[in-house]
Amino acid sequence: MSVSEDQVAEAMYAMIKEYHGKRNLKALDLSKAMIEKFGEEECDKKFCKKAIRQLIDSGRCTYSYVGGSYIVLPPDSPDAR
Repeated sequence: MSVSEDQVAEAMYAMIKEYHGKRNLKALDLSKAMIEKFGEEECDKKFCKKAIRQLIDSGRCTYSYVGGSYIVLPPDSPDAR
């Protein structure tokens, strides 16, 4: 079974949404979680970077800098409330 970039992006988005307001997630945190979830043969760091880029480019997530770079929900997102 091959995992698509969209599936990884959706799983990342769900994780970001789940931890919103509780914990800031770095790109590396997301990549490690997705590799653990889907397996190294299905999902590597490059694939995770593409999925993160998809989330950022679509506007579903944004970068935040608070002593480090984090991926968060945009403040005006309905899911951010």
